Amino acid sequence: MKYKLGDFVRFVEEKREGYVTRIFDEDMIGVTGDDNFEIPVLASKVTTVHGHQSTAQTGAGQASAAPVVDAAAFKSKGVYLGVVSDTRAASVVHFNVINDTSYQLLITLTTEKQQFKGEYAGIINPGSAAAVYSAQLADLQLWPKFTFQVLFFTPQDIKPESPLTFSEKFKAKDFADAKKPLPVIKQQGWLIRLDEPEVAINPEKLKESFFKPAAEKQQVDKPQK
Repeated sequence: MKYKLGDFVRFVEEKREGYVTRIFDEDMIGVTGDDNFEIPVLASKVTTVHGHQSTAQTGAGQASAAPVVDAAAFKSKGVYLGVVSDTRAASVVHFNVINDTSYQLLITLTTEKQQFKGEYAGIINPGSAAAVYSAQLADLQLWPKFTFQVLFFTPQDIKPESPLTFSEKFKAKDFADAKKPLPVIKQQGWLIRLDEPEVAINPEKLKESFFKPAAEKQQVDKPQK
């Protein structure tokens, strides 16, 4: 399939144009025009329009050379998944991996829906983002399971983070909250953290909780007649 969700296309045999808002299979797509009405059409019956790019192509920042960061200011945490609506086809959402760390990220995305499919592989430099997937929000219950794998790299004398694997089958509750400003890409959307900080466990307090004596039985005076 040469078309992606959010692409701007023009009908070959009709005076009509719009954005790709659904991909049924390799041969059939759905196109939504200014009237917000989605029309199923053969992919061979439309053509791309030069000069138009989808939000997935233009919304995320381009990777740049990794700068040298002072060790005291080096950010080791801050890997997010930012989900934003297409600015021209609101029913389409784009998934962006946001790198708000000082590491270069080597990242892959694999989806699982009856079978596995590699969707994205690339390098995301510090302070940048990459669009990795697009989907129809109304079909959320049909979305595949997402698995992200991340490696952390820096040429500096910094101990690298352990490789990260994040797997999730998203549900409606994940997008129930209001949109908020996303780091790096400066757009409104839903923010999902991939590198959740580890919960610190105090061994002594955990040990005390196991051996804590039961509360003494309270004595209650017998009520008078």
